[in-house]
Amino acid sequence: QVQLVESGGGLVQDGGSLRLSCAASGRTFSSLAMGWFRQAPGKEREFVAAINRSGGSTYYADSVKGRFTISRDNAKNTMYLQMNSLKPEDTAVYYCAARVVVYSGNYYYASREYHYWGQGTQVTVSS
Repeated sequence: QVQLVESGGGLVQDGGSLRLSCAASGRTFSSLAMGWFRQAPGKEREFVAAINRSGGSTYYADSVKGRFTISRDNAKNTMYLQMNSLKPEDTAVYYCAARVVVYSGNYYYASREYHYWGQGTQVTVSS
């Protein structure tokens, strides 16, 4: 079983920055492919960014490409999402997700590919 705990959400003005963290426990972190998703009120959960188990490969949704950066520190069992140039449309609950891969170097952008989810952290961008 993998436990995921997000932190770092909050209220920020249009154009501001936030860094989200996702701390993982319960399994060797380097055996997990990780991802960030978000869900705005009244909308379906959508993919934001993904990273493979080593951190060497990343993938982004077009809506955040160039503004958000996903990274991980396997020594600290933690994944990050640096969010810059935030816009009101980025307002959502952000979730981290993990998939047990063990040896695969793939990343995953479909929510159905992930086995474990965090509880979410609210990000609100005011205009």
